Amino acid sequence: MKQSSSKIEIFNVKGVSISIFLVMLLLSLFSCSSQQKIAYLQDVHGDTKQSPEELYDARIKPKDLLTITVNTFDKEASLPFNLVYPTGSANVVNGTSNETAIQKYLVDNEGYIDFPVLGKIKVADLTKNEVESSIKEKLKPYLKETPVVIVRMVNYKISVIGEVNRPNTYTITNEKVNVLEALALAGDLTIYGKRDNVKLMRESSDGKRVVITLDLTDKNLINSPYFYLQQNDVLYVEPNKTKMRNSRYSALTGQVLSGVSVLVSVVSLVVTLSK
Repeated sequence: MKQSSSKIEIFNVKGVSISIFLVMLLLSLFSCSSQQKIAYLQDVHGDTKQSPEELYDARIKPKDLLTITVNTFDKEASLPFNLVYPTGSANVVNGTSNETAIQKYLVDNEGYIDFPVLGKIKVADLTKNEVESSIKEKLKPYLKETPVVIVRMVNYKISVIGEVNRPNTYTITNEKVNVLEALALAGDLTIYGKRDNVKLMRESSDGKRVVITLDLTDKNLINSPYFYLQQNDVLYVEPNKTKMRNSRYSALTGQVLSGVSVLVSVVSLVVTLSK
């Protein structure tokens, strides 16, 4: 009996060991699977670089809003080229409005703005630096000194929707944002977001709309021509199968509970009436 008892104990110990081993193996497999689905920029070895000629610089599109200021040492000389408008703030002493703001220029459908003195200027598909250089060249006949021209985009916005923690439309002040930065603004993806199937919706300057699929788990994402977002881009994070399955179960559960509630009410009414 002692010998058989010891055999049973040894078997139990081995059984426990095997069980623990299987559990650890399953956990390991699941953790590897989860990492492959969740981790960004996988399989990066060493440095992954982007060549200098691919550095992104935003280009102006129709319907963009611009502010353009012309600065010279002689403020009177540059005054005609800086449109301002009253903001409506009243002076405390005499009640008059003395606060002003820089006028914004709306790029029309043909890609032009109407600039004071110079007239129509084509700005669409140009970078800010290219527009600044163009205006400097056009101002030469009007100014004795070379002015400092500053162009800014006022309405550089992107939207992030779907399975993120803070879906919203965000204004980008430095006019440069990549996909990962945009998702960071939105509080990152939820656990239910598809990392390998993020949709980028973009409208080109000629009005054509395109939808591009981005894989956040791909290490080559940073070299994609769509890594940097353009103004008015929309990122949509699609829910994974788990979220859609849970949504179906939640809807079914609600219907079942509603049906049970109605049935209980009917039975209760019948019992009350039968007394």
